[in-house]
Amino acid sequence: QDTDEFILPTGANKTRGRFELAFFTIGGCCMTGAAFGALNGLRLGLKETQNMAWSKPRNVQILNMVTRQGALWANTLGSLALLYSAFGVIIEKTRGAEDDLNTVAAGTLTGMLYKSTGRV
Repeated sequence: QDTDEFILPTGANKTRGRFELAFFTIGGCCMTGAAFGALNGLRLGLKETQNMAWSKPRNVQILNMVTRQGALWANTLGSLALLYSAFGVIIEKTRGAEDDLNTVAAGTLTGMLYKSTGRV
């Protein structure tokens, strides 16, 4: 039985395009960044408050570090994913082709733009 599982409109692709995948990429990077940042914040918070007794001020300081680091990493990775996705969509629409060159070019442009604001 070789019938399609889903009914697609006439002329529609069976795979998702770069634009549809951009939302998943950006959201996934934000969530990954938040999780990684929270774990890093917990590590830093425990390290910075190791000489304090377990009390409300220590808990608040650790919690502040967790939320600060989580937001920082989520923002950073989300911004990078947004740039990568935007470059990928623009390159695909400009070239009119879906291939690995678009991915390489989008990654290269994202890295160049991200590093252009930093010092050596």
